[in-house]
Amino acid sequence: MRTVHCRKHAKELPGLDAPPMPGSLGEDIYEHISAQAWREWQALQTMLINEHHLSLRDAEARKYLLDQMQRFFRNEETETPAGYIDPDELT
Repeated sequence: MRTVHCRKHAKELPGLDAPPMPGSLGEDIYEHISAQAWREWQALQTMLINEHHLSLRDAEARKYLLDQMQRFFRNEETETPAGYIDPDELT
């Protein structure tokens, strides 16, 4: 199993099987983001798409999601849907 030092979680974790997108950004994610962090981003991305009724055909929506993804992987503040409570904060 391939591992990476995950930028999001700051530890060694299993990596992705392949770059999740073409280009240098996909390669950077492949090299520095764990499969766990990628799944967490996909869950947040789905919430943002649904909450904001985004269409991936819209260039502004894609730009917004790219910005949110970069913030997420740098551990910066990201948008969350109104009223969202992180399940980890419930315990």
